Amino acid sequence: MTDKKKLIAPRLPRGFEDRLPADISAVNAMTAKIRAVYERYGFDPVETPLLEYTDTLGKFLPDTDRPNAGVFSLQDDDEQWMSLRYDLTAPLARHFAEHFQDLAKPYRSYRAGYVFRNEKPGPGRFRQFMQFDADTVGAAGPEADAEMCMMMADTMDALGLAGKYVVKVNNRKVLDGVLASAGVTDDGQKLAVLRAIDKLDKFGTDGVALLLGAGRKDESGDFTKGAELSDEQRATVLNYVRGEAPEHNEGIVELNAMQALFDAAGYGADKIKIDPAVVRGLEYYTGPVFEIELTFKVQNEKGQDVVFGAVGGGGRYDGLVSRFRSEPVPATGFSIGVSRLAHALRLTGNLGAEEPLGPVVVLVLDKDQTARYQAITSRLRRAGIRAEMFMGNTKNFGKQVAYADKRNAPAVIIEGTQERELGKVQIKDLIAGKEAAKAIADNAEYKAARPGQFECDGDLDAIVAAISELPAVAAYLGAKYPDADK
Repeated sequence: MTDKKKLIAPRLPRGFEDRLPADISAVNAMTAKIRAVYERYGFDPVETPLLEYTDTLGKFLPDTDRPNAGVFSLQDDDEQWMSLRYDLTAPLARHFAEHFQDLAKPYRSYRAGYVFRNEKPGPGRFRQFMQFDADTVGAAGPEADAEMCMMMADTMDALGLAGKYVVKVNNRKVLDGVLASAGVTDDGQKLAVLRAIDKLDKFGTDGVALLLGAGRKDESGDFTKGAELSDEQRATVLNYVRGEAPEHNEGIVELNAMQALFDAAGYGADKIKIDPAVVRGLEYYTGPVFEIELTFKVQNEKGQDVVFGAVGGGGRYDGLVSRFRSEPVPATGFSIGVSRLAHALRLTGNLGAEEPLGPVVVLVLDKDQTARYQAITSRLRRAGIRAEMFMGNTKNFGKQVAYADKRNAPAVIIEGTQERELGKVQIKDLIAGKEAAKAIADNAEYKAARPGQFECDGDLDAIVAAISELPAVAAYLGAKYPDADK
């Protein structure tokens, strides 16, 4: 007696997800709109590999037994450590430095792809997710930073989010100047101050004041330790938070220059505004920082109304490329969180949620006629129509139709012996049939009426013409081949 085969339990690793056709189709439509804006601004695509040498990513392995500094790592056959990319910016810096002599400078590129974080997963927090970045490398002036902000605004408009977002802008140099004026020199205390400023929108000035001091207790009783600034230090930071700009600050000069460009290009404060509360990965950025915030309200897990928040951001990072080259290389860019943005678009009705149109299914009623069914299928495909010949168990007509329905097929083509002798085929419009069936309660009446079903000549061109006239197929062809009639 043979041993029973041990089956492997199908299980998805934590922090990862399967993407289904409807999700893929919707995200593809969204990224196509983003890509169109980027290319209109003169940016070109580049694609970097999923794996980079770990030191390229700026990650340092705490131990050689389990490299886990936020990245998934493995050793090459020459014992060099490689890691799945953590973001899309570090690989860009490597690409630019490696091909420095060949690239036009400034180098303007965009990239879309998955990144990987070896971090604890949680609700809405994945270990694999998609980003869509745009960067200018080799341009030092505030013009490049301002252009990024304007492109972010145009992208949101193209996605149907006009009036529902604002691009907020700040400058690292301003924040550094405020910290210096306040006499905050300890790195841990600096970070605590910046985190406190970042909570301005959430807690208001009074809440920030508490976080700059001893700390803040929330409604649940949880206590967040503060930066423990002195009263004098706290006053300096709060003056900045309230809008009092520090004097003789290089960051203020850059922000003013950017504001002049926004004004000249017609981007008002409803689209782009200077905001002292913007704090983003400040160990990474060296100048202007910006963030796309969606301003409409959603309900959190407690049923409370909250602002949706940020879906992307970026800033100037002049030090990153210089890790690979001796001379300073200026750079600026931003990244959009694709999954989070897609979620926002679903909430606003700007992202298609319907399953994409499936193929026309040619039913197989006579196994000895598969060549004929294949001919019909191939002719439909040559006309640009998604089509397939049924290849499952052909003994049950109803199961073939059920299969087509499950595939979201717009129609099935039926040719049995009787139709073949008459030189005809039956076409069943599954979409029209479903609509008509809603008004038919009796099963016998439904079968007699055959809603959505009609007859056409069995000539291949006639079949293609009839299928092409179905509303769902016509819409598909129009979207897929918009210039076909021109």
